[in-house]
Amino acid sequence: MSKYSDQQYLKSDQYKDASNLDARILLHERFSENKQGWASWVFDTYEKLPSLARVLELGSGSAFIWASCPERIPDDWEITLSDLSEGMLTAARKNTSSLSRDFSFQEIDAQSIPFDDETFDIVIANHMLYHVPDRTKALAEIRRVLKDGGILFAATNGNNHLLEMNRWLKAANPDPDFIPMRLPFTLDNGLEQLEPYFSSIEIIRYKDSLRVTDIGLMMGYINSMTKIKGIPSSALPEVEAELKNILATKGEIFIQKDSGIFKTVK
Repeated sequence: MSKYSDQQYLKSDQYKDASNLDARILLHERFSENKQGWASWVFDTYEKLPSLARVLELGSGSAFIWASCPERIPDDWEITLSDLSEGMLTAARKNTSSLSRDFSFQEIDAQSIPFDDETFDIVIANHMLYHVPDRTKALAEIRRVLKDGGILFAATNGNNHLLEMNRWLKAANPDPDFIPMRLPFTLDNGLEQLEPYFSSIEIIRYKDSLRVTDIGLMMGYINSMTKIKGIPSSALPEVEAELKNILATKGEIFIQKDSGIFKTVK
């Protein structure tokens, strides 16, 4: 089983707490060209949604989206933040504790959502469906708990996300068959997976790239992904040397991004 969908590994290692996720968020916050920022852009996609909505986020992680834009959260939304990892829920509780609104928190496996049929107006699944071992079961569950006309927002990456980084990792890896990023749910293959469950599907892409000038933060990002991507530690010195050479030559490390959201309607 790939570590991307190994639930025991995800709970006990990669997402036992928010440290790996925080390292990746920090790089994007410091060096993204799109100055609006991911969290604010995500809330743009939430505009014109129903009031008095019941909202469920699956795989909410550290609640970064909500903590980043508290002023944009509708006052009349009833929000449940959930995650497979209790460690991530601990981080989410901490990050939302100072906000002037209440959230509910629950440990949930997206393959078995413990709510009645047609409970929610909105389900959010940001960068998490590629971690689910049985996405057909999860999508059926999401459809089940959504009301008629309810909306699923599912963020993920495209095939070209962090393309340059993946090329450096592959070049430094002695295994000729090594592929550092092969997600099972992307902007490029997700449509066909969603179509059996939703009547309307829109893809909204986020335009951005990275221009990095801090090798330490760059290596922190890569180190946060080594186990889940299957990157041997022996490859990292070569990658770091290549990045230092690029920075010395060009003054920055350019990395393209390819992310976005599927907005679907039941």
